[in-house]
Amino acid sequence: MSSAAHQERLMTVIRGPHMSEKSHLAAEKNQVVLKVRTDATKKEIRQAVELLFEVEVDDVTVINVKGKTKRFGQKRGRRNDWKKAYVRLAEGSQIETLLGTE
Repeated sequence: MSSAAHQERLMTVIRGPHMSEKSHLAAEKNQVVLKVRTDATKKEIRQAVELLFEVEVDDVTVINVKGKTKRFGQKRGRRNDWKKAYVRLAEGSQIETLLGTE
């Protein structure tokens, strides 16, 4: 993969932040919780976070979340599977836009 194509892929790896009670508790441990592409690897997630937010990443943990079955009237449907990444930032690193300023 060429450098330009690789950089373009890294820009699409992160789908957005995942906000929940658990993610707010993780923020106290210098972690950020992100929704990412289902085909993204830990290495790509690390590179994408370092590229987009200009921070140093210590560790990446990935969880595959299974989609739930839901009912819409009498029809049954299924939500899509998705991937969640817990990104632990190095000491002194912080992502202001996701964690909020205090």
